Formats: sequence, C-alpha cells, structure tokens
Amino acid sequence: MSKLLKRIADRTDRINAAAGWAASWCCLFIVAAEFAIVVLRYVFGLGSIALQESVLYAMAALVMLAAAWTLQIGGHVRVDVFHGPAKPRTRAVIDLIGALVFLMPFSVVLALLSIPYAARSWAILEHSRETSGLPFTYLLKTLIPVFAFLIGLQGIVQAIRAALVLIGPPAQPSR
Repeated sequence: MSKLLKRIADRTDRINAAAGWAASWCCLFIVAAEFAIVVLRYVFGLGSIALQESVLYAMAALVMLAAAWTLQIGGHVRVDVFHGPAKPRTRAVIDLIGALVFLMPFSVVLALLSIPYAARSWAILEHSRETSGLPFTYLLKTLIPVFAFLIGLQGIVQAIRAALVLIGPPAQPSR
C-alpha cells in the first residue's frame, strides 16, 4: 500500500514540477517584454497596451502555475519556529494537519468559486476592456481553477508523504 501511495505522490510531484518549470519561462518573457515596453516608451515614444497586458498575463501564469511546485520544494513560508527543529514524525504531523485542515479546504473552496467565474468568461469569450488589449481574458481567469487544482494535488501529495512517515518504522535514536 505504501509503495502505491509513494508512486502516486511521485507522479503528482512530476506534474507540478512540469507546470512549475513551464511557468518559469514566464520570467524570461516578463523581463524581455518589460524591457521592450520601456524602450518603446522612452526611446520611440510608443506604447502598447497589448504588450503591457501580456506582462500581466505572464506574471499571473508564473504565480498561479508555479505555486504548487514551490510548495513541493519547500519554498513556501511556514512557521519554522515549530517545524524546523522538530523531529521528522512531528514535522509529518504538522504537514498532515496543515494539508488536511488548511490547504485542502482552501483549494476546494477556491475551485468551487472560481470554476463558475471562469466558465462565465469562457461563455462570452471575454476580452480586455481596452480596445487594443488582449482578447484572452478567459484564459487568464482559467488560471484560477488551474491553480486550485494544482495546489490541491500538491496538498494530497503532502498528506500522503506525511502519512507515509507516520506509518513507517519509527526512527532509530542516534548514539
């Protein structure tokens, strides 16, 4: 049973790592696009609303798609006063409670609230309010339920890994 759970956790980790890796390319785009915006504005006296909105879209994609990956690699802020010096089994209890009591309910509520929001946007193929803006607002709003799904998956993985530590053999005291 624990081998199956570990295999599920490992595969889910790969999904979130792939989403995070893909989202990391948004950083390069953000820097290049912002540079282009500044050069166009201050050198050529030109502005581009579509280019400015594309930076906003890329930033949203970066944050929403890489959040679960950041949780996976331990990059999120937690109360390290309790977690850091704790023994592995105590950390597992903290992680299990955190995943089940806070992370999973948050991701479920966010998904339930954001799916209709994104669906309404898809129904009308919502676009920017600006005339020369991007016509893909529905894609931007779709990132919210995708974020909820990915962070929920990572919460499941966190709970599985914590449970595996708790049901595993107790750590041997070091001499």
